[in-house]
Amino acid sequence: MNKPNILIVMVDQLNGTLFPDGPADWLHAPHLKALAARSARFANNYTSSPLCAPARASFMAGQLPSRTRVYDNAAEYVSSIPTFAHHLRRAGYYTALSGKMHFVGPDQLHGFEERLTTDIYPADFGWTPDYRKPGERIDWWYHNLGSVTGAGVAEITNQMEYDDEVAFLANQKLYHLARERDDAGRRPWCLTVSFTHPHDPYVARRKFWDLYEDCKHLLPEIGEIPLGEQDPHSQRIIFSCDYRNFEVSEEHIRRARRGYFANISYIDEKVGELIDTLSRTRMLDDTLIVFCSDHGDMLGERGLWFKMNFFEGSARVPLMIAGPGVAPALHMAPVSNLDVTPTLCDLAGISMEEIKPWTDGESLKPMMDGAPRVTPVLMEYAAEGSYAPLVGIREGKWKYIHCELDPEQLFDLEADPKELTNLAGDPAHADILEGFRTRRKAQWDMTAFDAAVRESQARRWVVYEALRNGAYYPWDHQPLRDASERYMRNHMNLDILEESKRYPRGE
Repeated sequence: MNKPNILIVMVDQLNGTLFPDGPADWLHAPHLKALAARSARFANNYTSSPLCAPARASFMAGQLPSRTRVYDNAAEYVSSIPTFAHHLRRAGYYTALSGKMHFVGPDQLHGFEERLTTDIYPADFGWTPDYRKPGERIDWWYHNLGSVTGAGVAEITNQMEYDDEVAFLANQKLYHLARERDDAGRRPWCLTVSFTHPHDPYVARRKFWDLYEDCKHLLPEIGEIPLGEQDPHSQRIIFSCDYRNFEVSEEHIRRARRGYFANISYIDEKVGELIDTLSRTRMLDDTLIVFCSDHGDMLGERGLWFKMNFFEGSARVPLMIAGPGVAPALHMAPVSNLDVTPTLCDLAGISMEEIKPWTDGESLKPMMDGAPRVTPVLMEYAAEGSYAPLVGIREGKWKYIHCELDPEQLFDLEADPKELTNLAGDPAHADILEGFRTRRKAQWDMTAFDAAVRESQARRWVVYEALRNGAYYPWDHQPLRDASERYMRNHMNLDILEESKRYPRGE
């Protein structure tokens, strides 16, 4: 049996509560809605860590940050960790990446045979937080609410320029892969296309902005919670994101959310282009399509923006899988981005016995085939805005959150989907809480976790300061484009070249 091709479309900071069963009805996302109609849809899928680099490292490896040691946006992703790109490539796949994956360190491939673009974010240790200085705000790179107060319209931005390039080169690569289909020894392929939208700043092109002129969802359902009533971690995020120096009006909130929704429609257009290219090159029926995000965005709910916490808006993310052997259905059991790597390997016919030692997730294929899912979802966070690691468990209708510095949190998401009532102090739920404590203690040594994060941060501060003193050699990926092998050159036969670059042929 031929192995399926795989197209992974990853977006950045897409709130999973907007995808209860594919895109919400009111979102202008026709291509994503069409994809959802033929997908296995996972309504309660979670990130492993609500921040870009740790979430993406975990997504690729199927390992928690405590195992990858990618704790934050400047932690090195070491080359010896197997990723889905390694597993698939080892099984004969061609693997390529167009777009963002926020790899930190000198290895910018991690199993990908080719990267078509550079990354949008730096690859060095400059964004390292420092637990030795709790409450410190590193102004030149920490989030602030300028993304909210500055929301609006533009025809080009730094992020649009990036995602336009990501989409163009990805479509170009699909054409190239199609032309190789008829060649002897063709390899199956896995192309990961990773966009930076709808990540803030909340700035959108006019044609997408105008789609939400009369949108009824431009204000959060749960407004700002007074600072003194916020949980301790939310208070830390508020301080780290410099909320005190910004006056955020209701109009700012409306514009920020409108820009965010508009950029979902921008992404939808890009997804439509990719699927159209697959269709016109006759590869659609042979290709698994995975649509996912690294983490979410609070979008003003509870008065919080961006991510960095385990509330639903930040931690819950879309996941849809379509293609050969996948039955369209809505799955409600909690699952994780940690499950994507073993699922891809399972669907590609790679032995799960070989994959299990390398992952903290599990294949979703049995669940898609009708088996129940019983494994709890695990989450970790140990980056900016925190003073010590946080861990979370989602199991059934319950979500449990623990930090050694804070009171525990326990939420019943069926009765309290907005997470407004912390049941951890309720005697009626003492047994449930104790069960989660037991699971947490079996999974994590919090003292050792904290020590490992602190050691990693301290080491990186020394290395970064040293490497920025004197001559600087960047780790940022430099895409290789050998012009001597492109289009027509004099070591090529023109007749053979023109025929080989035509697809379909003979029509």
